[in-house]
Amino acid sequence: MKLYAHPFSSYCQKVLIALYENATPFEYRSLQDPSANAELASLWPLRRFPALVDQERTILESSTIIEYLQIHYPGTVHLIPDGDAGVEVRMLDRIFDNYVMTPMQKIALDPLRPASDRDPYGVKEARGVLDRIYAWLDTSLAGRAWAAGEAFTLADCAAAPSLFYADWAHEIPLGYAKLRAYRARLLAHPSIARAVDEARPYRGNFPLGAPDRD
Repeated sequence: MKLYAHPFSSYCQKVLIALYENATPFEYRSLQDPSANAELASLWPLRRFPALVDQERTILESSTIIEYLQIHYPGTVHLIPDGDAGVEVRMLDRIFDNYVMTPMQKIALDPLRPASDRDPYGVKEARGVLDRIYAWLDTSLAGRAWAAGEAFTLADCAAAPSLFYADWAHEIPLGYAKLRAYRARLLAHPSIARAVDEARPYRGNFPLGAPDRD
């Protein structure tokens, strides 16, 4: 099984966390390697990553990859529970991807555009989305160790990179103590700490400048 990924990519970290959580063996095809980039281009014309290749099958999109791993390479940690609990986990996964990761990327990537093509209005909107989702998450995390309750799940795989980078782009206010404590628990979790450490050499690539923390 091969994973085409870059260690600094938030969506790649999401899948790496799931793989590390269950100690699932795989070949890491780092996109720092030109040959891995060429292979990815032949598999997927959009060249978006991560991409998982298992024998003759190519699986795209981080949430789908993690679901595939659970079906075909189950480990001791059941990242997507059955029944209604699984519905909540999938819902939270989409919330972290769509309402934390997406606005974070809008803010972080805007400086890479030519000055004439930057979108200050869109960045302002993205900051507003983060303000509102931070407030919602701080409330929803009350009494919970992890995003969906007491068990570490797919939702936490999504939360870790999204909150990690979102706090760099638009800092979580001090008043949201539950959300800030949850982010700290995520970063201390072994599979997440490993993914963060592997990405550490690439922090200079963060367009806004990586803060001297985490």
